[in-house]
Amino acid sequence: MDFRKISNVTVECVIFSLENAELKILLSQRELQINTSGNTKLNDWIVTGDFIYKTETLQQAASRILKYNIEYNQVHQEQFDTFGDPNRIWKEKDIVWLKKLDAGTRLVSVGYISLLAADMFKNKKSSSQWFSIKELPELGFDHTEILKSAHEYLQKKILMEPLIFELLPNKFTLNELQIAFEAILDIQLDNRNFRKKVLRKKYIVLLDEKRTGFSKKPANLYIFSKDIYNKIVEKNQLFIF
Repeated sequence: MDFRKISNVTVECVIFSLENAELKILLSQRELQINTSGNTKLNDWIVTGDFIYKTETLQQAASRILKYNIEYNQVHQEQFDTFGDPNRIWKEKDIVWLKKLDAGTRLVSVGYISLLAADMFKNKKSSSQWFSIKELPELGFDHTEILKSAHEYLQKKILMEPLIFELLPNKFTLNELQIAFEAILDIQLDNRNFRKKVLRKKYIVLLDEKRTGFSKKPANLYIFSKDIYNKIVEKNQLFIF
């Protein structure tokens, strides 16, 4: 592997997870000291990313970036958009930051979404923090646009493909599934209608197990069967709704 970096191509990993009925995103803190006294030139947050190595693929770069920041058991990653506006880097603080990295201001960034179930990972870096999609801090570069694009992409994909299960434990309740859809789509679903639609799906399989301890009545547990899904679902067919 040639570890020299291409200074005008980055991979940006928008890392999603669900916690307490909220869709959350992992961001990295960006700090820059301007002198030895410790005064800070800038202090904000950015999408987790890096420049690509000369001999690695985009997918390899996305995997490397995720592994550097997160210890995980399983993850789903896929490319969602590319950002290459020649005028996307114009703020003084971003130009100063790139000069520190010996990079120019003409950058092309390739965006990847990464989906992590809440019980399948832990943070590696203290400079990384989870934020609610609804309560984001000040962001550097054009990363507000990148997050908006990633969120919209995820909203569309979970209606067409079973990506929602990448954010859930392997065994889940119908309530957990509904909460996940509501958090990502930012809507309220009718409980009765949602359950009727879900229970008609043969690839959502009822287990002979119940989850206890969260309510007075134990809740049935289900799993998503990828094998059944692949056998019966036609391409481009709506997944749930």
